[in-house]
Amino acid sequence: MKRLPIPEDVTGSEVDQAVRQDLMSLPKTLADDVARNLVMVARLLDDDPERAYGYSRVALRLASRVAAVREAAGFASYATGKYSEALAEFRAARRMTGSAELWPVMADCERGMGRPERALAMAGEPEVQKLDRAGQVEMRLVAAGARRDMGQAEAAVVTLQSSELASTAIQPWTARLRYAYADALLAVGREDEAREWFAKALEADQGGTTDASDRLAELDGVEFTDALDPDAVDTEGTPEETSDETERSVETEGSVESVESEEGAVEDVRAEAPPVDDDTQPEPEPEPEPEPEIESESADADATLSEPDEESGRDQD
Repeated sequence: MKRLPIPEDVTGSEVDQAVRQDLMSLPKTLADDVARNLVMVARLLDDDPERAYGYSRVALRLASRVAAVREAAGFASYATGKYSEALAEFRAARRMTGSAELWPVMADCERGMGRPERALAMAGEPEVQKLDRAGQVEMRLVAAGARRDMGQAEAAVVTLQSSELASTAIQPWTARLRYAYADALLAVGREDEAREWFAKALEADQGGTTDASDRLAELDGVEFTDALDPDAVDTEGTPEETSDETERSVETEGSVESVESEEGAVEDVRAEAPPVDDDTQPEPEPEPEPEPEIESESADADATLSEPDEESGRDQD
């Protein structure tokens, strides 16, 4: 059988007295081994339920006839969404102990398996009367959830109305009960009352077991961004990027202004510059001489050539 690593500081003595009493039916070495695996289940159940499930299976293979082991295996299966497996373990533990303590979570497994009508039927069984006050509140929460699963939102609101809900005393279950009532009110469109009960749930939630503060913010239209979440998309950029862009923008604007100032200064210099001395002016290029008038000279030549002809004519006469 494959064993899972267990830290050296886990000795098995951390289990409570009731579990230790259950393990006394085993040889001491085996009992210690099982206890250490049960401690790992308890440590990991909330933060890493898949690993907790692995340790519960090891303990189950080692001591399947111990009620505490079957119960731990049931809760590990429940935490990982294996509701059919969890229900089987809870039933086995209940047969061994005869206790009705697991009745509410067994009913919730029925809900998880898509059978809310069975969960609702269990809420009316005599076993509920054997539960302590905390167990009865848990059963009421499961029954209200079953009503909502069946589309009976108004009935869910009525199911949660009880003396425990009306009490101003803070009990371990108070925050969850108030939260469930607020959520049920919101489901039937009673938003103002829902907001009031979310606030009451937050007031009682000293251990942070609910997200009542987030629900209140949602109702108030407030959105939060997790700065530590690498997947969060910030369309406006990080503060550092925004600061860098702002600085670059300021620098660019300053550069443009400097260029414009320099251009303006050049224009001013050009406008105010004194006239340049004649000595420093470049000599003008000589204008090209006009072309000789060829047609005029030809005309004079013709006139000159025609005069002897006239004289010659007169001589002939």
